[in-house]
Amino acid sequence: MRCHIGHIDVSKHSWSVRLAPFETNIAMQMRLTIQQIMLCSLIAAILAAGACGGNPPPEVEPTPPPVPAAPPPAPIPAPAPLEPPMAVQPEPIVEEEPLIVQSLDELNRESPLVPVFFTYDSSEIGPDAQSDLQRNVTTLRQYSSWVITVEGHCDERGTAEYNLALGERRALAARDYLISLGISEDRLRTVSYGEEFPFAPGQDEEAWQLNRRAHFIVTAQ
Repeated sequence: MRCHIGHIDVSKHSWSVRLAPFETNIAMQMRLTIQQIMLCSLIAAILAAGACGGNPPPEVEPTPPPVPAAPPPAPIPAPAPLEPPMAVQPEPIVEEEPLIVQSLDELNRESPLVPVFFTYDSSEIGPDAQSDLQRNVTTLRQYSSWVITVEGHCDERGTAEYNLALGERRALAARDYLISLGISEDRLRTVSYGEEFPFAPGQDEEAWQLNRRAHFIVTAQ
């Protein structure tokens, strides 16, 4: 069959010849497409496998350090050695004062209490007599068991009766002064000898001054 269209000669043979290169191109494109699809599939599979196999390994928790062993209990200290009982020291022997162990005669010969002196025809306690009586108070406080007698004396001038009365006033004045300084009245006695027992012989002022006095005698310890 032949067909003429214008100058174109269309025939069965010429059509098939012209279609052959076209079919060849289509087949090549299909093969390329298939190859591309297969290549993409392969890459996708490789990537998927890499993603599944690329997960990091699970972290391993570190092993906790071993619990330190409890320290051994402290050793029980040995009991302190018992101290031996202290020896009881005997009480020291207190030596008695020499004035206490003496007899009254020996004691009075030493005159532990000083006398006080008066002016002529007076029983007033002057400054010197006050100082001497304060010294006696110190001694009487030290020997608190002593009992004393205060003797009143006068010089030889005047009558015996007058001097006895004057000696009494002098003894009482000395006693009262001791009481004012805190000495108990129960420890004090008084007596007057007037001019009967002079301490200094003689008839001059020096002797008379020594005889106008209050004299102290220890009568009990």
